[in-house]
Amino acid sequence: MEKILDIVDSIAHEKGLEPKKVKEALRTAFVQTAKRVIGKNLAFEANINDKKKSIDIVQTITVVADDDERLQDKEIAPAYISITDAREYDDQVELDDQLQIEHNLEDYGRTGASWLHKEIEFHIQRLVEDELFNKYKNKIGTLASGQVTRVDSKNNTYIEVDEIRAVLPMKSRIKGESFKVGDHIKAVVRRVGMDKENGIQIELSRTSPKFLEALLELEVPEISDGSVIIEKAARIPGQRAKVALISTHPQVDAVGSTVGVKGVRINAVSDELCGENIDCIEYTNVPELFISRIMSPAMVSNVEIVQNENGEDEKIVITLPSDQKSKAIGKSGINIRLASMLTGLDIELVENDQVTTQNNIIEEAKDGVDALEALFS
Repeated sequence: MEKILDIVDSIAHEKGLEPKKVKEALRTAFVQTAKRVIGKNLAFEANINDKKKSIDIVQTITVVADDDERLQDKEIAPAYISITDAREYDDQVELDDQLQIEHNLEDYGRTGASWLHKEIEFHIQRLVEDELFNKYKNKIGTLASGQVTRVDSKNNTYIEVDEIRAVLPMKSRIKGESFKVGDHIKAVVRRVGMDKENGIQIELSRTSPKFLEALLELEVPEISDGSVIIEKAARIPGQRAKVALISTHPQVDAVGSTVGVKGVRINAVSDELCGENIDCIEYTNVPELFISRIMSPAMVSNVEIVQNENGEDEKIVITLPSDQKSKAIGKSGINIRLASMLTGLDIELVENDQVTTQNNIIEEAKDGVDALEALFS
């Protein structure tokens, strides 16, 4: 077991780990091995010996009286030593003192070596998985790309992303698209989990609004450098999306820069999304104005945000001409659904033709009265 620390740097370099963490993993492996081959109920410590470049196993044992009942219990007796036996090691020892007894795993032959090998392999692998888990957990909502390695019977697509295999479930694919082994695809990291049996689990998505945002950031330099910010995004995958944009620079047009010359930028994103139509909207802090913009292409007359008795926004009532209602709803209700997604509120449409007609009648009556007054004056 001597000079085992010489392998720390090579393991750290090969696996991309910090040497300090590798040392801790080795210490844990030594302690677990000692518990397996010496006694599972015993207290062990693994001390790093930098001079010998080794890891020393030390058992902590408690000194008790010669007639202590714990010495008779086979399960816990190894963790205690009678004061008479303890004074053979140290004649100054007292009751309840802690003795340190060194063990050499080499004394346990092939059994000890075999268990140590398994424990080192297990704890290094766990360390690698923890590092990957933390790495990809911080990447949730960001773009990932890789090559398809397998498509199972349920049409779940498995993709090799860097050093791990991720899965794109069928439910997270855009309707109508299919992949085969060898295809190179992009998706957004949706979820990262850890499973004891299968290790790290990474789920990708091509239907999330975050995927649209990530593609826009990749395609539009103004978004990647922060000149344009995506305030909100909503989409019905493969059909239509709405993106609210705001410029942080007075000379940068948020919508124009995102769309690009002749729509080249937005079309590139749309192509990746199977022809999904993308509406770019300039964001504003004025709720009524913002709502009127996201209802495009419909032209609205009035926007009212209705609050409940607790003062919380409950719904949006939009007044509009009857010939604009179908545009506001959109094909299969897509437009109003996207608007509701962006605002987070239900939207109620009210036609204002009846109000307009009543106003016209009143104006005509008023004009008639004025004419009569002029005639008899």
